[in-house]
Amino acid sequence: MEKNLKPVSGFLALLVSLVLLIAGSYSLAYADGSPLYIVAGIMLLFIAFFIMKGLMIIQPNHSRVLNFFGKYVGSVKENGLFFINPLYSTYKISLRAQNLQGQQLKVNDKMGNPIEIGAVIVWKVGDTYKAAYEVADYADYVNKQSEAAIRHLAVSFPYDNLEDEKADITLREGGDKVNQILENELTERLAPAGIVILEARISHLAYAPEIAGAMLQRQQATAIVAARIKIVEGAVGMVDLALKKLSAENIVELDDERKAAMVSNLMVVLCGEKAATPILNAGTLYQ
Repeated sequence: MEKNLKPVSGFLALLVSLVLLIAGSYSLAYADGSPLYIVAGIMLLFIAFFIMKGLMIIQPNHSRVLNFFGKYVGSVKENGLFFINPLYSTYKISLRAQNLQGQQLKVNDKMGNPIEIGAVIVWKVGDTYKAAYEVADYADYVNKQSEAAIRHLAVSFPYDNLEDEKADITLREGGDKVNQILENELTERLAPAGIVILEARISHLAYAPEIAGAMLQRQQATAIVAARIKIVEGAVGMVDLALKKLSAENIVELDDERKAAMVSNLMVVLCGEKAATPILNAGTLYQ
């Protein structure tokens, strides 16, 4: 478990080390061959450098993990100049938020279609003990586990609902739900390394080049069919309304054959892609 330490201020230790350094240098400079002054000067310099080894400066949003001969002592997250046991070994860990722009991965979605997917992940170290001792390299761990999470997300859902019409969530239309699923999985995967996920979003999503053209034609065909269905439904309603209005207001009486002909003509006019060219009948309906 992470233990937060607050070491003593290092300004007094810095002052003492400077005084000892000056005294030791002065003793060696004016020893005049005296063994006592030489030994005293060497000892003062040794103590000065020993104290300096215990000084450490921690920048904002940085930390130091302290270790004493293989035993975890604690973590220092406050910034400033501090003095610690000179025998402690230290390990620097940044607490700043970092962006991970992963490469575009080529994977198969739930339906087996090859797609390209990429994500932007914002993360930071939350537990310095886990980041330092639970994994070999926490930055490399983030990269590898993020790629695995994105691949797992891609194979868990279809790209769209063209092949799976009953899909509740698709990669293309999932939006915030897909991003939240990715964020939750990353949080679970990176928890052993003490990593906190601040945000995770899909930054790139497309069909692989080898099927992109075919999928585009399929989407266009689906859109055309859906539009035609709407046009036919509207045309049938308009024809029905026209026949009812003609009959209700006694404008003209049509037998079944003429009604069929009228329906056919109206459907052609209403459902055609181009405007119809009218032909005026100068005679009777039966000519």
